[in-house]
Amino acid sequence: MRRVYLDWNATTPLRSEAHAAMLEAMEVAGNPSSVHAEGRAARALVERARAQVLRAIGAEGAELVFTASATEAAALALAGRGVACADVEHEAVRAWCEAVLEVDRRGQVTVDDPARSALQAANSETGILQDLPVGLALVDATQAFGKVPFGFNWSDAQMAIVSAHKIGGPKGVGALVMRRGTELAARVIGGGQEMGRRAGTENVIGIAGFGAAAEAASRDLEGDTWSRVAKLRTILENGIAESAKETIFVGNDADRLPNTSCFITPGWKGETQVMVMDLAGFAVSAGSACSSGKVRASKVLGAMGFGEGAAESALRVSLGPDTTEEEVLRFVDAWTGEWSKWRARRRG
Repeated sequence: MRRVYLDWNATTPLRSEAHAAMLEAMEVAGNPSSVHAEGRAARALVERARAQVLRAIGAEGAELVFTASATEAAALALAGRGVACADVEHEAVRAWCEAVLEVDRRGQVTVDDPARSALQAANSETGILQDLPVGLALVDATQAFGKVPFGFNWSDAQMAIVSAHKIGGPKGVGALVMRRGTELAARVIGGGQEMGRRAGTENVIGIAGFGAAAEAASRDLEGDTWSRVAKLRTILENGIAESAKETIFVGNDADRLPNTSCFITPGWKGETQVMVMDLAGFAVSAGSACSSGKVRASKVLGAMGFGEGAAESALRVSLGPDTTEEEVLRFVDAWTGEWSKWRARRRG
């Protein structure tokens, strides 16, 4: 059975460009903090990647600190700042802010004081895009980066976080982008790496892959890659709606990421759907990869006003540039077949 990967918001397959850059970096023996030729060669790879990521996110002239993840970048940015956020934020952001901002049924967050607020550009579970106010303390661009146009400089945000493995780069590399002069208290101390903001020898191999992936993701945005993915998402949702008419497509009346479909089939647990679809050869999820697998309803859907029963019955399917129409149609056939079995058992 040939498996079909439809969980691109959780993580993405490694791009060939990132793979090639990482292989190149493996041949460089030096420590990027060393001043000899070998060290300078490693430093050159790190700085090339820094420039690539800054350019891809529209942050020329800003600063960038490489971290081990977007989660670490969020902690570095937000610890001790006392910013506000909403319950739709990823746990990595919500852990460091007060979740007091209001969310409407369409998933839109009301921000009263941008300079003291953190807000995601796109939600990982629903794909819903936010209308970002100017001058936010932090933008979580992790899901939006590489899928929809985003410019750090035109957002006028103080800081933004991104992750390599969401755009075809390696796992274990993230970054905090910030305006020049932003004051940060280092959370990892013991060395002067990353301008004194994050101690520890840089992950040269991973960082090189991040830079190459960011550059490739920018090229995708310039072409029709994501419009093609959006058409596949429409095929998927139309196919499901045709059979399961009671299914609710979350955010289909709002701007969404082109690849994300979150739908609720009342009464059919999302975790059960994940398991039966996994057995059928499809990788999907019941929400964020950081929260799925835990027996609890989605906080994101709860914040949008869905009851616990509905929130527990959600499934997220997220497509990618490599997804084909044949794979989408196979998924629709398999899902509707399993849904028919579940409905029959329920009625019996």
